[in-house]
Amino acid sequence: MDLLRMNCELLATCSALGYLEGDTYHKEADCLESVKDLIRYLRHEDDTRDVRQQLGAGQIVQNDILPIIIQHGQDKALFDACIRLMVNLTQPAMLCFGKVPDDPVFRHHFLQVTSHLQAYKEAFSSEKVFGILSETLYNLLQLDWEQRQEEDNLLIERILLLVRNVLHVPADPFEEKKVDDDASVHDRLLWAIHMSGFDDLVKFLASAQSEQQWSMHVLEIISLMFRDQMPEALVSAGQARSAEEKHRDSQELEALRQKEQAEKRSRTLQRGTRHSRFGGSYVVRGLKSVGDKDVIYHRNLHNFKNYTHDTGKAVRRVPKRNRQAQEGKDKRRSALNVRLLLREFCVDFLENCYNHLMYLVKESLIREQSQQHDETYYLWALSFFMAFNRGNGFRADLVSETVSIRAFHFIERNITNYYEMILTDRKEATSWSRRMHLALKAYQELLMTVNEMDRSQDGSIRQSSNVIKSNIFYLMEYREIFLTLLRKYDETRQPQSYLKDLVESTHLFLRMLERFCKGRRNLMVQKKKVRRKRSQGGRRPATETSPEALEETWKIVEEELKATSYQLSGSLTESIVPFDATSETPLEEQRTEAMVRVQDALLARLGPEALGLLRAAREVWPEGDVFGSADVEPEEELELLKQILHANLPRSSPLEPAAEEEDDDDAAEIEEEEFENIQVSEKEFNFLDFIKRFASPGIVRPYLLLLKSYSKNTPHTNHCIARMLHRLAVDLKMDALLFQLSVFNLFNKILSDPAAAAYKELMTFAKFVLNRFFAVAAKNNKAYVELLFWKNVGAVREMTEGYSQEGEGKKPTWTEEEEEELKKLYEEHRHSEVPDIVETLLPLLNNSSRTRRQVVTQLVHMGLVDNAKELKKQKIGTRIVLWTEEQEEELQMLFEEYKDSDDVLGNILKKLTAKRSRARVVDKLLSLGLVSERRQLYKKRSRSAQGKSAGAGMTEEDFLESLTQGFPDDPEERDGEDGEEEESDESEEDEEEERETSLNEGRQTQTLHSPVEKRADVGNMVSALQHEGMSGPMLWLQNCLNRTADDRNKYGLSQDVALVPLYEANEEAMDNKSFRKLLRKLGMRAPANEQESFWRIPAKISVSQLRSAAAALSPKEEEPKGDEEQYNSQTSTKETEEEGQGLEDDEVSGERRAQALRALLLTRKRKNHTSEQTESTPVEDAQNTSERSQEKTSAKRSRVLDDEDDSSNAMDTETNGAAESDGEDVSVPVKRRRKMVLIDEEEDED
Repeated sequence: MDLLRMNCELLATCSALGYLEGDTYHKEADCLESVKDLIRYLRHEDDTRDVRQQLGAGQIVQNDILPIIIQHGQDKALFDACIRLMVNLTQPAMLCFGKVPDDPVFRHHFLQVTSHLQAYKEAFSSEKVFGILSETLYNLLQLDWEQRQEEDNLLIERILLLVRNVLHVPADPFEEKKVDDDASVHDRLLWAIHMSGFDDLVKFLASAQSEQQWSMHVLEIISLMFRDQMPEALVSAGQARSAEEKHRDSQELEALRQKEQAEKRSRTLQRGTRHSRFGGSYVVRGLKSVGDKDVIYHRNLHNFKNYTHDTGKAVRRVPKRNRQAQEGKDKRRSALNVRLLLREFCVDFLENCYNHLMYLVKESLIREQSQQHDETYYLWALSFFMAFNRGNGFRADLVSETVSIRAFHFIERNITNYYEMILTDRKEATSWSRRMHLALKAYQELLMTVNEMDRSQDGSIRQSSNVIKSNIFYLMEYREIFLTLLRKYDETRQPQSYLKDLVESTHLFLRMLERFCKGRRNLMVQKKKVRRKRSQGGRRPATETSPEALEETWKIVEEELKATSYQLSGSLTESIVPFDATSETPLEEQRTEAMVRVQDALLARLGPEALGLLRAAREVWPEGDVFGSADVEPEEELELLKQILHANLPRSSPLEPAAEEEDDDDAAEIEEEEFENIQVSEKEFNFLDFIKRFASPGIVRPYLLLLKSYSKNTPHTNHCIARMLHRLAVDLKMDALLFQLSVFNLFNKILSDPAAAAYKELMTFAKFVLNRFFAVAAKNNKAYVELLFWKNVGAVREMTEGYSQEGEGKKPTWTEEEEEELKKLYEEHRHSEVPDIVETLLPLLNNSSRTRRQVVTQLVHMGLVDNAKELKKQKIGTRIVLWTEEQEEELQMLFEEYKDSDDVLGNILKKLTAKRSRARVVDKLLSLGLVSERRQLYKKRSRSAQGKSAGAGMTEEDFLESLTQGFPDDPEERDGEDGEEEESDESEEDEEEERETSLNEGRQTQTLHSPVEKRADVGNMVSALQHEGMSGPMLWLQNCLNRTADDRNKYGLSQDVALVPLYEANEEAMDNKSFRKLLRKLGMRAPANEQESFWRIPAKISVSQLRSAAAALSPKEEEPKGDEEQYNSQTSTKETEEEGQGLEDDEVSGERRAQALRALLLTRKRKNHTSEQTESTPVEDAQNTSERSQEKTSAKRSRVLDDEDDSSNAMDTETNGAAESDGEDVSVPVKRRRKMVLIDEEEDED
């Protein structure tokens, strides 16, 4: 279809709209339906956008749509439909086609749509059009939020989108060949916006609290209004030029005049006094042509200076991927009246709208409520308006929203993201590069603003600047961002303007850092080091925070808080949440985490964040005044923050990094690390050490690349380059870093420039470097060869201080005999089944000084192995996976031989030929069916030890020896040990250590699972509370515990049970600190939050644990000496011994007895000093001891029969409880326990 001819249906629809007669537009009856039909046609256009092109060629917008909205704007439905149609027609061509098409046909369609958009833009530059748009928008904004309908909100959004689309249309460079100070189409459009009052509505939308939803549209419109504008030009609009500007302009003019005069003089000297009609032919001696003869020159001599061998050759085509990146659009200066209205807009916007709008946009960006790449508008607005504010009488309060550490962090994160996208998204690398340049400009403007704050007359502003600088210089990310950007610069993707801004930003940052360091002797900064960790590492590092560093941090935080008068911004207060209501973590643990977060904020020198978090946590956890009382003073808050900073809070430390790097011998076998851990520490900052990081060819090259265009650079840019090179060559004495042929060629061009007088700084530096080179060349005859290469620090040192002797630092060589010997040994052992052939070859070599790494490297060099990975040192426990038949038969034979021994598994591991881990052997024995469960392989105790443990005449030394042979009987714990052994199969020694550790942990868990903590102060607490007259509350607590145990034993249900005190004495006891401390020792849970008022018995406490806790609260009694008790004691002992005879050979009961006796032994050791002071004779003590051991053994046996799972916890609890009472006979608690045993037996019989 020919696009120049409109489709008949489309033509009929356009004709039904109406017609223009003079200045009056007459609409047809079907005008509204025709507009809707056009919208429908646009919805179904093809990939070439044929409908859009035909409507543009027919000038429907200029001749029909705009006259309709101007003259028939009172028809609301028609006006709304026309706005919808124009929003569709004016959307950018990039959105229509997705990208700039590569196909020539689609490229033609793309350009056609763009030309139609440019015609639309010119038609919109009318005060009448924007007058009707402004009036409609004003009427809609006058409506209250309750009165505004959904259609009204849609119309507001469509008007804003229409204005944005029109402003977005690019200028036509061929049609608009305008010079500066001339009005372009864009300028006329801005003037129409100003005359209609639409710019005032934009400022209202940016500042109104009720219109926050349009913040992103408003920012887009503002950024497009100021397109191609420079803040410096707007600041100086309508003002007389300052003396500094006049001086700068005169300097530039003088430089151009000197250059022109020098070129005229050179041409005069080259021209001879008498014109020669004949050029002549000359032989140039010493300059060879293609052959061996000298070059013959056939031109005049005065042109010989420009002679080159490349004359006449075809220009070599540079591949597209290697071409330099193109610069962006040039800035232009608009007409004076447009600049004045934009300047007035900037002043009003900064005073009334900037902080509010930037806050809203930042929130939407952080919460990802905006569209893709919308952050570029934020970055542009930040750099533009802060630059305008800096030039127009700097006021820090106007841009306070974007002068913060958060702004630095936001920009730094975007720069990093843009650079990663440049590397990954190569097709759109140019777009990502432009966004990265925009982020760099914003970062540069932030630094300039902070630098301007240093010059302020207001002390509080200078102090705020100091706080910001201390945070920037402290954190490593902000300190080293320019190092990274310079090192990663790529001229094929990033234009020279980006490099110019990068060099100037680096110069400003170093100057600020140097001034900051001069006033401080010991400046501490953060240092991050990436440490690699192997999967078996399990230790935790200690945090390194010196008192001096904490004092320095506290001074900075204190100054920052005092500068803000302890007042926090609304945005900061709203963004801080001290706890997570959806988390499963209890509130008590979240309270500890909140305290740690306050400390982390203080360590990061974020004073307002720490204070805000402290106040928010105080509102959530007001009880106990942990975070201060409700009416706390600011000075008290400051003191509380200081205490938190210096406190040693419990926190989960990250896994420790692996140990230091291995020696060179094992470097070839270092495997790829599985985890990376960033270790953060502090170190003293040295400015010269930081500058040394710039002494690298990768960083010097971008500076020299920018220096090549020295004649086009501004004087400030040339000064930044010269200052950095001066730091390297003079301050660091690394002038040899610049001894390179291309650098000298550039210096020669500068020195021979006719206008060299304008570049005095560069000339002085070039002469200094050349003098230094010739001084080095006089001592080092290889210096001229070194000019061909870029040099690192090591090469620079060798060039200036002397080269290292031959053989120093070189790898040891292998003689032919050693190579032959290695090859022979390798061929002999390569087919053997040795696990590590390198370890086998090392002792066989004649040269015993050879390391493993040297042998591996030589084997690879000789081609005997393809890769060093084939010779990696294998981990023990991983190199043997499958069992051969011979190994299985050997395992069966060893099992049959040692199955009756005390340590079956230990003997098998000692005799196995192929060493394997303990877990692997256990699994194989189970799979072969030799054992049915793991406990059959546990180490057995000798019969003598069992007999002694059962008898009364066993000594303490024998008992201690018997305890070292025990294993935990819980199969779940044993499985956990096996799991740990499988995870750590490093070596047999490691397995033994881990096994002992796991055994100890298993023994501890059997006693620590009880809610009653086994500590020495439990008994003391009970006796102390009895002396205070709290026997009644303790009896009430004991009854509650016993009643809860009976309910859980009867119904089998476990839930939290509240301890409700009904009497006044019990209520007073619940308020007593000692009584509450006892409750915590017994495992009771305090009220979790404001919803709970009473303490609770947790659901996780078992029945036996509850009874043990109740028994620990029994009042102390004198031991009865009546015949009845003695008879009962003898009877119970005799009965329990008869019942326990059937279990003498049972391993379970033996282990339980061992645990009970172990607890008895610990009790006797603690009470040893008390028993020595008693009046009883040694014979009586021995008899009492034997009686107590027999009673405890019998009690234990009876409890094992009743409740085998929980007996150990109860016995340990009672034993410890008895052991804690001072001056009490040890046999008294035993008597009480014997009574409990008898009562339990009677209940079981019933």
